[in-house]
Amino acid sequence: MPYRLISVRNAVAGLLIAIASSAQATPSLLVDAGSLQILRSKDAGRAWYPASTTKLMTAFVTFEQLRAGRIALSQDVAFSRKALARESVQSGLAPGSVMSLEDALYAMLAVSANEAAAAIAETVAGNEADFVAMMNDAARRLGMNGTHFVNPDGLFDRRQVTTARDLALLGVAIDRNFPEYLRFFDRSEVSVDGRVLKSSDEVIRRFPGAIGLKTGFVCASGRNLVSLAVRGERRLVAVVLGATTEKERSERIAQLLQSGFDRSDGGTRPALLALQNQKASKPEDLRTRLCGSQATAYERRQRKLYPMGHAGHPSFLGAPAAPRTWKIRTRNSSVATSPSSPTPAPRPQALRQH
Repeated sequence: MPYRLISVRNAVAGLLIAIASSAQATPSLLVDAGSLQILRSKDAGRAWYPASTTKLMTAFVTFEQLRAGRIALSQDVAFSRKALARESVQSGLAPGSVMSLEDALYAMLAVSANEAAAAIAETVAGNEADFVAMMNDAARRLGMNGTHFVNPDGLFDRRQVTTARDLALLGVAIDRNFPEYLRFFDRSEVSVDGRVLKSSDEVIRRFPGAIGLKTGFVCASGRNLVSLAVRGERRLVAVVLGATTEKERSERIAQLLQSGFDRSDGGTRPALLALQNQKASKPEDLRTRLCGSQATAYERRQRKLYPMGHAGHPSFLGAPAAPRTWKIRTRNSSVATSPSSPTPAPRPQALRQH
């Protein structure tokens, strides 16, 4: 075979290997929340679909309005037909159901209730469009220049993008500005009128010192997680985007956090604000690999890349802690709901975002 042809084939093969490796090694970031130094980073400026990590900004905007005195935790949040039409967890709520803003925040953050995110947006801003404008304004003020929001819940929209860098900035901002509201992130389940809904965040149950913050999953994004953990004086924020399974997501976050707690505080490291977003990058669309015909083979490849917690490999997670439950009681209201919006039909579990 001519040498030139062999060289071309080798070059093509190398390119394909590089592309596959890039696709498999999805973004991650570990930041010291106190110093804003980067402890570990992989493609942290690369564009990605946020999924339900979007709800961190919904919470941040709501916390700002609470501090300004424009709303109160005791304020009623009414669930309209439009809010309940979201693809979401099966909360069992009917149009006109009412809970306090405090309860709605727990529902949104602990079990990722999309209907709660929509209802909070309607309550805080009067309508979803104005609330989304507030989200994007907050992102601009925080320096999240690789992020754009389209909705308050993170349901898939190609225009809604973020980066691991930006999500770390948001996590740090919540920790620094609203320590009194960190309690909303550490519940492992909520009970809505006696119906128990569980969080998909395994880290808060199995990693000592973990406080939360938010999981996220749609088929296009893979499994995302932003976590805050505290031990002694150290406060760390870790981000993993595009994990294949919940086990992979949890183990990768726990590995990042443990590596941070094991390191000394000495030395100078890159600053989070100096990290540049890759503004020309486009998010990976993982739907075929995670929810299509390639799913089994892709998961098998990813397990080789991230074997932690599988047979023969150590886990970075400990024994599960006892559940931390927040109990919610709703009531009915005569608040008008749109008659043109039908009550949503149950969605298959595999398609629900969390």
